[in-house]
Amino acid sequence: MIVVAGEALIDLVPQGAGALAALRPALGGGPYNTAVALGRLGSTTAFCSRVSYDAFGEALLDRLRETGVDVSPVQRGPEPTTLAVASVDTDGSAAYSFYVQGSADRLFTKPGALPDGTRAVSFGTCSLVLEPGASAYEELMRETAERGVFTALDPNIRAGLIPDPEAYRARFRSWLPWVSLLKLSAEDAEWLGGTPREWLAAGPAAVVVTRGGAGLTVFTRDGGEHAVPGERVEVVDTIGAGDTVNAALLHGLAARDALDGDAVATLGADGWTELLGFAARAAAVTCSRAGAEPPYAHEVAL
Repeated sequence: MIVVAGEALIDLVPQGAGALAALRPALGGGPYNTAVALGRLGSTTAFCSRVSYDAFGEALLDRLRETGVDVSPVQRGPEPTTLAVASVDTDGSAAYSFYVQGSADRLFTKPGALPDGTRAVSFGTCSLVLEPGASAYEELMRETAERGVFTALDPNIRAGLIPDPEAYRARFRSWLPWVSLLKLSAEDAEWLGGTPREWLAAGPAAVVVTRGGAGLTVFTRDGGEHAVPGERVEVVDTIGAGDTVNAALLHGLAARDALDGDAVATLGADGWTELLGFAARAAAVTCSRAGAEPPYAHEVAL
């Protein structure tokens, strides 16, 4: 089983131009999208978060259940669901402003145990920024890694939520000894101010950097560097594309029985090229659709 830990929220997506365009609510959040994508690809998946009892929270859980994701680790609360207002540029890229004060997902507390059979846990995005939940997710990451469970991290930087960038950068570096697979965008890498080789030296077995339509590159501990181009597609928007890459990487590693740092190190050029190509194809499907709508297994070949 792959457990995805982090926030679930509602994206409010504009349906036209201008500041007063109508907003369409869409189910979202980086970890949430990753869980949905894993479920659609066919991985046995569970979601670990805190979700509101409000109507948005119920809709979020309904979609997970419909996708076959185990929601038993989800905590519930009376607080409202976090809202993220998206703005989409002419090239389809998305930016967000957030309404997070007093919302349910930031009040997450560390669970006593993860589901039986957990082979990997994925972390990232707002859940590792907003306190007090951020510290609980951080503690879960550390305990998971210390038990030898494969851990994946996508920082998915939302700069508007980070009041002290230097403190966050230091905190990010402190996570790396607990991380098996680090995935981040080129924009995230630039904001964080490090390099894949520096991050590899701190702990991860592999670092995957996404460059939008230009493709993906993986850097490995043995000095390897393997890249694939992006898939050509008519982009509607990029919402959920990076989360789909997360899911595709984890799904592909699980299919290769490689959810282990040592196994990741032995994939080699052919293995990584196949896996990155699969992730690129999956992300392209998501980009061809409005909102975070990742592909099902029959739409992409592993």
